[in-house]
Amino acid sequence: MKEQFLLDPAVVYLNHGSFGACPVPVFEAYQRFQRELERQPVEFLALERRLPELLDAARTRLASYVGASPGDLAFAPNASSALNAVVRSLELAPGDEVLLGDAEYGGMEILWDYVARRYGATLVRRPFGELDPGPRTRVVFCSHVEWTSGRVNDVAELCRRAREAGALSIVDGAHAPGQIDVDLEAIGADVYAGNCHKWLCAPKGSAFLHARPEVQPLIEPLVVSWDWVDGAAFHELHRWQGTRDPSAYLAVPAAIDFQAGHDWPAVRQHCHELLAAQDFGLEPLTDAFVQMRGFRVDHPDPAELKRRLYDEHRIEVPVFETSQGWVLRVSVQAYNDESDLQALAAALR
Repeated sequence: MKEQFLLDPAVVYLNHGSFGACPVPVFEAYQRFQRELERQPVEFLALERRLPELLDAARTRLASYVGASPGDLAFAPNASSALNAVVRSLELAPGDEVLLGDAEYGGMEILWDYVARRYGATLVRRPFGELDPGPRTRVVFCSHVEWTSGRVNDVAELCRRAREAGALSIVDGAHAPGQIDVDLEAIGADVYAGNCHKWLCAPKGSAFLHARPEVQPLIEPLVVSWDWVDGAAFHELHRWQGTRDPSAYLAVPAAIDFQAGHDWPAVRQHCHELLAAQDFGLEPLTDAFVQMRGFRVDHPDPAELKRRLYDEHRIEVPVFETSQGWVLRVSVQAYNDESDLQALAAALR
């Protein structure tokens, strides 16, 4: 399926997990919306004209895809923005405990450190399997798919235990939609944020925030503007963020249709098998992965390793430092084949 994507054929692209890649038909839908916007900006963007109807149609399709009620879901430019809106809305107090997984995204680690310092709350980090909410736990925060290892966590069970303990459950689903089936009603998280521009292959800048009706009043939008009116629905409060191009949101249904038209469960399985079969000579962090897997890196200069992989071999693959040491993370998507993984293995050797 390489011809379905716009990626540079001279580059071995094994970094779908960072920014995704958009198929040609989806990108064309995205550009059609952009052209409509430029043809008549007021008609397209004004809240009293087409924008609410366009966003509602796309949001309803996305809600069906992730197993949610449309009224409980709002668009966001990325999962980080959505989670910032949630976490910075919390009113924590000294002595409150926030329970975190020990492999959370670096940006979210920074966010939680900021909020904890602001309120005097205590952050407790543990491996996912050891996350056990206690009497002081106000919030449980974890990743559905860990960004370092690619491990898929049983977040539904953790959300159930958090609710029993009276704690708020927040799930970072940045890597989940499109890579695994997501059923938000079944997961039962109080708050869930996911990206569409990663594994769903929608245009860059498309994500969502989902919240149970009981907790929606706790979440203030990052931007307070024209939609901040009495009686506004959850998705309306988070809808207007000033002048911005909404085309990425509106193209999400095209991404859903693209994957539905290409037997995406079979694509996922093929990608998983490609990644599982290749020996890179590195220790994998997990066997519970789908299309993305992290490997331990034992190298005197990991940053130089990453530079040489790209400069000398034109292989785009991330190498980063984590709490588990240095990690090389390989992402495999529909446009990859066995030769891409063999090229990485040869370059590492």
